[in-house]
Amino acid sequence: MTPIIGGHSHYPPWICSQEAESVSRRAKPRQSPNRNLFEPDLRLCYDAKLMEINILIEENLEEGIDEAWLQGVAETALTAQQVEANAELSLVITDQETVRQLNRNYLGEDEPTDVLSFGMLETSAGEGQPASPFLTPPDGKVHLGEVIIAYTQAVAQAKAHGHSVQRELAILIIHGVLHLLGYDHDVLERQHVMTAREKEVLTLVEKTSGLR
Repeated sequence: MTPIIGGHSHYPPWICSQEAESVSRRAKPRQSPNRNLFEPDLRLCYDAKLMEINILIEENLEEGIDEAWLQGVAETALTAQQVEANAELSLVITDQETVRQLNRNYLGEDEPTDVLSFGMLETSAGEGQPASPFLTPPDGKVHLGEVIIAYTQAVAQAKAHGHSVQRELAILIIHGVLHLLGYDHDVLERQHVMTAREKEVLTLVEKTSGLR
């Protein structure tokens, strides 16, 4: 798999709508603030309908991508981590060149990758346990950040691994969401923890969405 970068930039590149749970439109650059708290658990214990998952799909990639399914995968990953019901994040589906540019401009890595995470939360030393924000956002939302996926790379990796594009997208969404919540694979021990958690959440997605 192409290297996955868990970028925790203080300046994520995408603007998110606060007015709808699912938004499909062309993503545009911006800067983002703010941060909050969680504990990992595999139970689905929050009302996902209260979460705000903004889906942003590059215009030329919209055909054949199920927004509701993408939203469901992200919600499952968040609720598996007992994320607060007022959480908000954006999931961006774009092209490989855009992701490469972001990787270079924000993380200093001039190479292609499959998923980037730009978090708005200060994470603590423990996986899945971001620190509390200094200020509560005026809209009452816990703004987690953005997960940005290179769709063409996902398609290529699905073919290489012998499974569906849908399954590859689920893997990348879970990976990106866990990065937003403080998981990382920068050292072997943390990599083992994150990989195990990814498998657990993917199992939940399989059960809740019929993914194979």
